[in-house]
Amino acid sequence: MLSDDKISHLSHIILRRLIEEKLIKTAVNEAQIRKEIKKIINDHQKGGFEIESLVKKKIHSLSRNVVEGTQEWDVLYKKYTEEEEKKKGLL
Repeated sequence: MLSDDKISHLSHIILRRLIEEKLIKTAVNEAQIRKEIKKIINDHQKGGFEIESLVKKKIHSLSRNVVEGTQEWDVLYKKYTEEEEKKKGLL
């Protein structure tokens, strides 16, 4: 999880890069753009935590006991995470 300070720092870097790459014109309201960038990052983090929770529940609900940290867990975790990301349109 990224702290508010790290998210703020990233928003400055992203905005500066967007301007340098001429993907946006010099921002008239840079504060508003940084605020939107922060919101996107926060929303993405929340979505990741929701997916992680769903995936863990799915693995724990299996009839067999899959131990976290094993190769089987890792394979199932990756598979189910990709499925959930596809459902949410993140892939």
